[in-house]
Amino acid sequence: MTTLICGSIAFDSIMVFQDRFRNHILPEQLHILNVSFFVPEMRREFGGCAGNIAYNLKLLGGEPLIMATVGDDAAPYLDRLDALGLPRRHVTQIPGTFTAQAFITTDLDDNQITAFHPGAMVHSHLNTVSQAADVRLGIVSPDGRDGMLEHCRQFADAKIPFVFDPGQGLPMFNGDELLACLKLAAYCTVNDYEARLLCERTGRSIESLAGEVEALIVTRGGEGSTIHTAGRKIEIPCVTPVSVEDPTGCGDAYRAGLLYGIGQGMDWEQCGRLASAMGAIKIASRGGQNHTPSRDEIAETYLKAFGSTPW
Repeated sequence: MTTLICGSIAFDSIMVFQDRFRNHILPEQLHILNVSFFVPEMRREFGGCAGNIAYNLKLLGGEPLIMATVGDDAAPYLDRLDALGLPRRHVTQIPGTFTAQAFITTDLDDNQITAFHPGAMVHSHLNTVSQAADVRLGIVSPDGRDGMLEHCRQFADAKIPFVFDPGQGLPMFNGDELLACLKLAAYCTVNDYEARLLCERTGRSIESLAGEVEALIVTRGGEGSTIHTAGRKIEIPCVTPVSVEDPTGCGDAYRAGLLYGIGQGMDWEQCGRLASAMGAIKIASRGGQNHTPSRDEIAETYLKAFGSTPW
């Protein structure tokens, strides 16, 4: 099943602060905040939500198709997509722009401070869902604001079920816009912070919002995730990773597990467990796309955690 993944392609510059932000950011001094973090460790990674989700879905054996916009500096990323066998016929290069860039600083508690330059991403509305053929499932992940709104409408018009994944783009939308996207979507996934913001913006409870979609998934990091569906709450435990190296991209790995499970007709408990396993595999590796498990290794992680295999 071809899954169209609408979202960002980005370069991630990831830095590690060998202390805790809370030791340096004083609440009573926030009005005159002026801090500098010494980060001797830095690396540049391939990232962006669409890139990360597609990478993980490919590992699972899915058929991801990326729809994104990139800038003049995208050649290394485009070459990588070719090497990975990820089609890029719907990756549009926008002259005179940079590819989106994220500058991420992580502390010892795995908290993150991110500065993001959208670059070519703000032109994502130039891509249209109708350009992609034989798509059976989709996801609208963080991207340019106009592009996210348009792609939600286009998926719905094409009667293609899709996941609404507003992520860090959620603050760009007001309550009416968020509710409209939910009503168009088949599924929605947010983390616990985004879930609270979603409720605040729409003035509705998470249980009420879950009634607008087939399933609303809320992830809570190391505390697992909850799938709200058909009036039920399915609790999905966190899979214990072999090590904790870097949380960057874990949410995208989780979403790839959901997409694969949905596409394969798994029940919601299986979907959530596979998603949890993918997040655990990713967090043991630095960067969003450096883990390389085989399908057998993914199945083994699932088996150790849940006592059965996903396929």
